[in-house]
Amino acid sequence: MKAMILAAGFGTRLGPLTNKRPKALMPIANKPVIARVIDYLKTHGVSRIIVNAHHHHQQVVDFLDRGNPFGLDIEVRVEPEILGTGGGIKNTEDFWDVDAFVVINSDILTDIDLTEAYEYHKKSETLVTLVLHDCEPYNQIQVDGNRHVVGIDSTAGPHRLAFTGIHIMNRELLSHLPGEGYSDIIDSYRKLIRSGKPISAYVSEGHYWRDIGNIESYKNANKELARNKFAVGTGCHIDPSAKLKEWVVVGEGCHLEAEVEIRRSILWDNVKVGRGVKVTDSIVTSLDLVETDLVGGIL
Repeated sequence: MKAMILAAGFGTRLGPLTNKRPKALMPIANKPVIARVIDYLKTHGVSRIIVNAHHHHQQVVDFLDRGNPFGLDIEVRVEPEILGTGGGIKNTEDFWDVDAFVVINSDILTDIDLTEAYEYHKKSETLVTLVLHDCEPYNQIQVDGNRHVVGIDSTAGPHRLAFTGIHIMNRELLSHLPGEGYSDIIDSYRKLIRSGKPISAYVSEGHYWRDIGNIESYKNANKELARNKFAVGTGCHIDPSAKLKEWVVVGEGCHLEAEVEIRRSILWDNVKVGRGVKVTDSIVTSLDLVETDLVGGIL
């Protein structure tokens, strides 16, 4: 099975975290989110992956290293001008063969049964299947009794479902996307619906799902994957008098001096926190020494 990871976006809602690092490389409990997505895809039998990249694209290229760190083949398709979800998928047309393939956002964490969803799609006889779930306040997709998508609204409403960020599509779908330039895949789906071409809905229940599209979701993802406790990277020096409280993520190579207190916060790699400093409800990305208390901030 082949898959595409959509990773070209600017991650605007995650600013300022994405000012110097692409959203796909945001660390979640000390592991970049795209690495967690790749592990998920591998679990379900994906053997070749293509990733589109634009914002800080060289960081993505260097991290993925043709898939060598992951034991599978990964190609990065750099977009000099950002192409959007539809244009980005269309730009990979030469990568696909006759089999259905998976497209997934780079900013989601989930344990949805992708294998079951893929088999469901193969039996659906439709061009594309959207993996949906009930997840307020994102419920914008209308589904009929035949499990076909009949409407994709711009706002949430009752008796609707939310898109998980996972599509399963046939190669033929690419012929329904604009030939070049920027386009949004959702616009193409709406055109398919209007033309009477069905889009299937695979509805998942009882799973874990989290996107990291904004700062609050990013914090929650770290908290959840740290299992509401502490995730501490390798090579850290933590003074015996330093205290980690509630939940904390400490990146690799961090240095916490005496009487430091960290609570409900995320430290990226190589952060240094000075003696007696308290960090609460914050994200610290800076390599500089943190010398004053920080509450609810991003540094």
